[in-house]
Amino acid sequence: MTTGYLIAMPAAGRAPASRPHGTMRTAHVLVVDDDPETRDVIGRYLEGHGFSVATVPDRARARRHLAMTEPRLIVLGMRVGPDHGLDILREIRSNSGVPIILLMDDRPDEADAVIALEAGADAYMVKPVSLRKLLAVVRAILRRQQMERLGQSREAERGGYKFEGWRLERRGRRLFDPCGTLVPLTKGQYALLVAFLDAPQRSLTREYLLHATRVHEDIFDRSVDVQVTRLRRKLEPNPDSPKMILAQRGVGYVMTCDVERY
Repeated sequence: MTTGYLIAMPAAGRAPASRPHGTMRTAHVLVVDDDPETRDVIGRYLEGHGFSVATVPDRARARRHLAMTEPRLIVLGMRVGPDHGLDILREIRSNSGVPIILLMDDRPDEADAVIALEAGADAYMVKPVSLRKLLAVVRAILRRQQMERLGQSREAERGGYKFEGWRLERRGRRLFDPCGTLVPLTKGQYALLVAFLDAPQRSLTREYLLHATRVHEDIFDRSVDVQVTRLRRKLEPNPDSPKMILAQRGVGYVMTCDVERY
């Protein structure tokens, strides 16, 4: 019995229309889903387009695979046997920054989408999944990952920022409070803070901040508010009455303090 989850398989015997370029050709992708058809169809399709693919049906085997090797990307089902995909997502994200595409069984409402993306998903797709669209999303994420790595290597020695007694070092992405204490930042919080520090005292729209933090285009604007709220908790003495990052009705946000680059 088939699930009907997946469509757009290439016709039998037909060569793929295109293949990934450069390092994507051998990029390793892990597919985690309890449905054998989903695993088989996605695995064969991605392999047909030049990827190395491993498929596992449950959380335990996903753990064993990740203990041996880190894939370039994970395609994760929302239900994996008795386990919920978000629980597996959080477990993976606690140890790894590997990009994850979440396959959702039903079209999510805004709250579900925000929860998935805030939990660490880089993108989500709704079943039935278009294989062509999945391939495009995989390629886009890997291109972005490659560009980020290049950017990080170029920025590794580029100093940082000072503001209100705080110091953000680009090398190592380390934030220190006015007392010199290291304050941990997630990747999203670091990207958001850099966006503000690069444009102090300028109004930044939510759309701009979404782009600056490289969040997938399906994310809702409200997630920017969530990210800003979490960043304020790290920076502001009283997050409920912020002084450094202020909301601007109908526009977005502005960082009010002076920023010194070094």
